Amino acid sequence: MGKIKCGVVGVGNCFSGLYQGLHYYREHSEKEVIGLMHQDMASYKTHDIEFVSAFDVSSLKVGKPLSEAVYAKPNMVDWVKVPKSNVIVQESPVLDGVGKYVEELIKPVKNKPMDQLKKDIKKHIEDTGTEIIVSYLPVGSQQAAEFWAQMCLDTNTAFVNCMPVFIASNPAWEKKFREKKVPVIGDDIKGQIGATIVHRVLTRLTRDRGAELDKTYQLNVGGNTDFKNMLERERLESKKVSKTESVQSQLKKRMPDENIHVGPSDFVPFLHNTKICFIYMYGRQWADVPYKLDLKLEVDDKANSAGIVVDAIRAARIAKDRKYGGAIESASAYLMKHPPVQMSDSEARLALEYFIMGKSEKTGQ
Repeated sequence: MGKIKCGVVGVGNCFSGLYQGLHYYREHSEKEVIGLMHQDMASYKTHDIEFVSAFDVSSLKVGKPLSEAVYAKPNMVDWVKVPKSNVIVQESPVLDGVGKYVEELIKPVKNKPMDQLKKDIKKHIEDTGTEIIVSYLPVGSQQAAEFWAQMCLDTNTAFVNCMPVFIASNPAWEKKFREKKVPVIGDDIKGQIGATIVHRVLTRLTRDRGAELDKTYQLNVGGNTDFKNMLERERLESKKVSKTESVQSQLKKRMPDENIHVGPSDFVPFLHNTKICFIYMYGRQWADVPYKLDLKLEVDDKANSAGIVVDAIRAARIAKDRKYGGAIESASAYLMKHPPVQMSDSEARLALEYFIMGKSEKTGQ
């Protein structure tokens, strides 16, 4: 089926984990790739994914080969050494993409005039044959996310929105993608075994087993720039909505806002890329007898999303092959926290299976 030519916006820790992981599996072709829905998705495999363009705002990365930029500070992922790349990281507009707590670490570039920057980015996308843009912008980058959504529309490039600014789930933006026949998958990537997917599954379990869930929280701590950026609470509004609604959607009836708290908690520098999640659930069983659940989950926050993104990229390419436009509802529901249509994870997986087979996502026909 040919290579899937991708571009990335945000050459940070998450992308570094994805990029290094792709090379890890190329070097160990005998291994089954962990984290995928299918090793072969409509004839596309992981080794078909090729990053031909990259964009960032850090002066430590812009102008460098991608193979060097993935290790540049403040990135912390150093799993494998990747071969030298001819892809040079290009300048991206800063806009609101750099929070005040990480500015000194990021060392943002001084952007050229916006009109010139737009022209340069469009030309680079066209020259490199980029078909899909993966957005790994940091939390709170509303203007930057919308810039890249519009850039995808202007260049007929599919958009995989891994961050919690609502594009695929925003009716106005989704309509633009549908009318241009450009696929979009979003918003806010789920982890493979991440905090919110575990919280969702446990919440759905209480519903499926007939118990009542009365109160719950999810608190997360970590030590990378993602968590340092989220110390700026004003940047967290969409992230908190995304994570909370992902859990709320699995309940039979909506929980009062005062009884649910889902969101980042604090930055602990020595944790580096380790994310620690604490989930608490309080509810009632037969005869209103109470139960309590306390869970601690410890994961590498960057390994957690890579396999999910690989599936999202391949689903976007399938959509392009079939000339679908707008939000791919099944892929968004299964792979993202805040999709246009929330489903249970089992329903979303079945709908995505139908999509992969070229059938109706709703009926399987």
